Amino acid sequence: MIQTIADALAAQGYETMTPVQDAVVAPELDGKDLLVSAQTGSGKTVAFGLAIAPTLLGEETHFGRAAAPLALIIAPTRELAMQVSRELTWLYGKAGAIVTTCVGGMDTRTERRALDRGAHIVVATPGRLCDHIKRNNIDLTDLRAVVLDEADEMLDLGFREDLEFILSESPEERRTLLFSATVPAAIAKLAQSYQRDAQRVSVVSDSKQHSDIEYRALTVNPRDTENAILNLLRFYEAKNAIVFCNTRAAVARLTSRLTNRNFSVVALSGELTQSERTNALQSLRDGRARVCVATDVAARGIDLPNLELVIHADLPTNADTLLHRSGRTGRAGRKGVSALIVPPKMRSKATRLMGWAKLKAEWGVPPSAAEVNAADQERLLNDDAWSTPAPEDAQEFVATLAERYTAEQLATAFVNLHRSRASAPEELSAPGEGRDSAPRAEFGKSVWFTVSTGRNDGAEPRTLLPMLCRVGDMTRDDIGAIRVQPRHSYVEVAEGAVGKLVNALGADMKAEDGVTLTRLDGVPEFGPRTPRPDNKGSGRARFDKEKRPHRGKSNYDPDAPKPPRKPRAPRDDAPADEYKPRKAESKPRSAPAKSKRDATRPPKSHKTERTPMKSGDKPKAKPAWKDKPRDAGGDKPASKAGKSGAKAVWKKPAKDGAPKRDAKPSSGYNRAADSSKRFTPPGGKGKKPSGGDARPSRSKR
Repeated sequence: MIQTIADALAAQGYETMTPVQDAVVAPELDGKDLLVSAQTGSGKTVAFGLAIAPTLLGEETHFGRAAAPLALIIAPTRELAMQVSRELTWLYGKAGAIVTTCVGGMDTRTERRALDRGAHIVVATPGRLCDHIKRNNIDLTDLRAVVLDEADEMLDLGFREDLEFILSESPEERRTLLFSATVPAAIAKLAQSYQRDAQRVSVVSDSKQHSDIEYRALTVNPRDTENAILNLLRFYEAKNAIVFCNTRAAVARLTSRLTNRNFSVVALSGELTQSERTNALQSLRDGRARVCVATDVAARGIDLPNLELVIHADLPTNADTLLHRSGRTGRAGRKGVSALIVPPKMRSKATRLMGWAKLKAEWGVPPSAAEVNAADQERLLNDDAWSTPAPEDAQEFVATLAERYTAEQLATAFVNLHRSRASAPEELSAPGEGRDSAPRAEFGKSVWFTVSTGRNDGAEPRTLLPMLCRVGDMTRDDIGAIRVQPRHSYVEVAEGAVGKLVNALGADMKAEDGVTLTRLDGVPEFGPRTPRPDNKGSGRARFDKEKRPHRGKSNYDPDAPKPPRKPRAPRDDAPADEYKPRKAESKPRSAPAKSKRDATRPPKSHKTERTPMKSGDKPKAKPAWKDKPRDAGGDKPASKAGKSGAKAVWKKPAKDGAPKRDAKPSSGYNRAADSSKRFTPPGGKGKKPSGGDARPSRSKR
C-alpha cells in the first residue's frame, strides 16, 4: 500500500479493513477492471479509493501539479457525491490530491473555474458531468480511471444514456470500476459493453445481510401512525434518526408535526435546493438536529456516524429500497434499529418485502406512553450526571439549593424540568380499534337527551357529535346513537358521562348557538322515518315517479299485459287495406314550350362537321346569330366584316395536337391581328399580322 494512503487510514482510526476493502486491494487485481457487489455500509467508498490509488499514483507517493483530471467518480445523487468527495479528500489528503465536485444544483461557473485551475479527481453526478463535457469545460484526455458508484441506482434513475455518453467520451485505455449493492442484468450488460475482461468481486453474504440491524415491524392503528412515530423517537432517544416517507407532501406534513412537538428536525427531499439539502445533512452531523424526515433521495450512500434509528413511516416500494433505507444505520460495525410502521391492511405487503429481502423482523406494537416514561426513567437513573461533580462556579448554588429545599422537592423539580424539555408521549389505540376494525361492542346503560335542533336547521350526526364532545367534556366513545328528526334530535349518552355533560353545560343545559339539551326519562319513540324534503327528485326522476310508478318497485311484473294502444285516425274514408288508384288527369299535359332557338342553327356539339373553305372562295351568307368567319389565311377578318364594323373573332388556344376551333366572340382588342393572343404551335412560330386591317398595339394607339 502507498505510504501516504496508509498514513491517512491510520490517522482516521482504521485498524482493520472491511472485507470489500481487502478484496479490491488484492495484488492480482491491480490494474484490472472490476465489477464489485457489496452490501450497503460495507465501506465501498474507501474500497474504490484504495483500488484506484496505484493507477493514479503509480510508484509515486504524492500527486503532481493538477491539470486535467486523472479519475472520474460518478454517483447517482448530490448527497452521495458530496459524501464521496469528503471521503476521498481525507484519504488522498496526505498525497496532495485536489478533489473537485460537479453536481446539479450548484453554480456551473464556479465548477468551470475549478476545472480550469486543475483537479486530480472529479466527483460528479451524471447529468452535470454530461453538461460539462458537451460544453468542453472538462478535458478527459488524461483520464486513467472511471468509477461508477451505486451503478444499479443510476440505471434505475434513468441515467443509462448519460453513462454511455460519458464512457464513450473517455479514453479506451482507461480503467473502469463498477460498484453496486446488487448486479442485475442491466449492470452486467453495461459491464460487458464498457469494461475489458472485468473481474467479478462479490462480498455479499445473504446469511449475514445487515446483521448489525435489529428489524422491528410494528402494527399500528391507521389513525395513530404519526403518534407511533413520536413514541418511537421518544423511546429510543437516538442521537440521529431518519424517518422515510414516500412523497414530498408526507415529508412536509411530518416535519411540521415534529417541529411543533419540540423535536429538532430537518427535511430532505428533491424539492429543496442543493444548499438546503447540504445544510440539513450538516446539521445532523453537527448535532444541531436529531431527526431527518426524508424521501428515498437519502436512501443511498448517506453516512451519518451517529445514526441509530431508521423509521419507515411509509412502506418502501420494493425489497432493494428497504435494504438501502435500513442500511443508513448499522454501518461499520455499529448497531442500529430499523422499524416499519405497518397498518393492519399493509401487513401482507410488509411480510412479502421482508421475505424478498431475506430479512427477519420482530413483530409487535409501538411503545406505549407508559413504556416511553419507563425508558426515560431508566436513562435518567443511569445518566453520568449523578457521578459528575458540580462545576466550581456552581458549588455555592448547589449548597443553597440543598439548604433551602428538601430532597423530595429537589427530586420533584428535577423530574419536572427533565420532562418539560422533551415531548410528552402519546396514548395509542390498539391496532384492531377504529372504524376499519370490527363493529363496536354494545353501548351499555345510557340516557337519552333531546337536542333542540333538527334536520330543518341543518343538523347532522357529523355536526352534532363534535359539538357535544366539545361543549360536554366527552369523547366519541361516550356518545351512542344519534337520531336526527325534522325539528329536533335525539342523542344517546353513556350513563357514566351524564354527570360530565350536566356539569359542563350548567343548569340551563345550553350548548352552542342557542341549542339546548333536555333529559328524557326513557327511550324516545322515533316513529316512522320522514322523507327528506327534496326526495321527490327533479327532471327524469320526477317523470319516472309520476308517469311510471312501477319503476324502482319490487312488485313490478315485466310480463304483465300492457294496455292496448289507441287506434290511429285514418286520413280519409277509404279502407286502409283498399288500393286507391291514381286520379285521372282532367286535361292532357301541355306540350313543352317551344324553344326560341333558331331552327337553322346547328345543335351545340363538338362533333359538328363543318366544310372547310377553299382558297379564293367568298364566304357565304350566314345567319345573323353567327359572327363572320375569317378568310382563308386566318390572319384577318373577312372583308365584309371589316367594312361593316363587326367585331373580329379570336380563336381560343387549343391544346397540343387538338384541331383548331372557332371560339366565342371576345372584346375588340383580342383580334386576330393581336400577336399576343395568337396560338403558337409547339416548336414553331406563328405568322405575323399583315394587312391594313391589323390593329396596332396598345402603346401606339
